[in-house]
Amino acid sequence: MRLTSKGRYAVSAMVDLNNQKDSGPVTLSAISERQFISLSYLEQLFRRLRENDLVTSVRGPGGGYLLAKDAEDISVAEIIRAVNEPVRTTMCENGIRGCHRGQRCDTHQLWESLGLHIYRFMDAVSLKQVCEKSVVLDHIELGDVAEYLPLIHNPEGVIKIETVS
Repeated sequence: MRLTSKGRYAVSAMVDLNNQKDSGPVTLSAISERQFISLSYLEQLFRRLRENDLVTSVRGPGGGYLLAKDAEDISVAEIIRAVNEPVRTTMCENGIRGCHRGQRCDTHQLWESLGLHIYRFMDAVSLKQVCEKSVVLDHIELGDVAEYLPLIHNPEGVIKIETVS
């Protein structure tokens, strides 16, 4: 499985933002210092987080960022999807490229199902749970499997989950 620094940093920054919420808007430079993430990288991530309605910005003196909704209403998967970070469990791109000579490998379905299960888990974990350090496997209630099928890859390679009616 591969989750690059973009998704990890976005989740870390959102945890930091939530942990500092009582102090008012949080500047990216403050997050940068606490989380050891470059300011320019945070600017890119927060642009996407803002576009996906996960954070709001406050301008002017004392400005910065705030969560756009309660931490319990933001899933880890939402954060990762907002920054266009796919979780790759196969070597394939668009279902074929990367496999054996243009054909899907024999284990493709195994790894693709694992990827869906990872998203299912991350959808069940809220930002609040991460902040409270209460992400305990036997306490996480996973969503219905049917909600994660079919898996659709868009041209940018971002995984989108559509529910089945």
